[in-house]
Amino acid sequence: MPTHRRKHTEALRALTKRQWLRLGAGCVALTMVVGAGFASLGFYQNQDATPHPAATAYSATQPEQQEVSRDSVRAALSHREGGSSAGTSYVTVQINGANKIVLGEHFTTVKSVLDAGNIVLEPGDQVTPSLEEKVTESTVIKIDRSDSKIVTENSTIPFNTIEEKTDSLPAGTKKVKTEGKEGVMETTSLVTTAGSKNLSSNVFASFVKEAPVNKVIQVGTGAVVTATPGKNGPAGAPAPTNATTAPVGESQSIAHGIVLSRGMGEGEFTCLVQLWNKESGWRTNAANPSGAYGIPQALPGSKMASAGADWQTNPTTQITWGLGYIAGRYGTPCGAWSHSQATGWY
Repeated sequence: MPTHRRKHTEALRALTKRQWLRLGAGCVALTMVVGAGFASLGFYQNQDATPHPAATAYSATQPEQQEVSRDSVRAALSHREGGSSAGTSYVTVQINGANKIVLGEHFTTVKSVLDAGNIVLEPGDQVTPSLEEKVTESTVIKIDRSDSKIVTENSTIPFNTIEEKTDSLPAGTKKVKTEGKEGVMETTSLVTTAGSKNLSSNVFASFVKEAPVNKVIQVGTGAVVTATPGKNGPAGAPAPTNATTAPVGESQSIAHGIVLSRGMGEGEFTCLVQLWNKESGWRTNAANPSGAYGIPQALPGSKMASAGADWQTNPTTQITWGLGYIAGRYGTPCGAWSHSQATGWY
């Protein structure tokens, strides 16, 4: 097999020192030119590979984004691949007071804006304007998103005015025996709201935090004063059977009529007022965690269904059931009131 190695070796040995220097310089120069070419190619390739802004939405609540102008937004959008600033716009969407800017092209309706911004409506959301309303860049879409929270509130329970006849005072004279004081009803509810609008309110606990103190006025029936002015009796003492009480509110008026129609006197109504003031404040929706419910605090409340299907809201149904329960167990409202004072329940 022929070989050329010796010829190449002799040729290289024949090069002078000057020729070697020239050859080395040429190789260095060639290397530099080639390297610069690759560096330049990589630079331009990197420039082309840099992604153009393709934002579709950003938060207007961020301070650095609040100053973005419409022109700069459109300029950014125009660099998108195949994009054009001619039809681009942005619309403000406000969710529970927080702003979100949705960018896009050729918006038509509120729904088109929400779709572009990937904003998914939740059950109970209140949207203004409606989904099919036309939009412009001046449109502000408001979404009031529902929120549930537990709310505890106190409300007043009015006191009644009771008149007691007494022969310890001259006929035609009156004397205040006890000053009236409003009671306090504490109600805890699960309230669902959307913005300023209440969507629902479900009471799951409502009880008498402080029972009202009725105003008691003595009415004289005697010819002469036979006793020194008496002190107030103990709180919650059974009312005398000769007392009369003016009904307060619709529920008490209904009960007053039913009591009298059943042949019971004003004194029995007075006892009933004090009994259910203590139990429920005469609220049809009074609810105890134990399950007791309504004006008579039936336990469970569903017992009152025997008096009517509307037992949860109708005062007449609740009062009718309650008087029936009292009659069967204690005979009269005054009997139930006496038992309640002795034991704390009836």
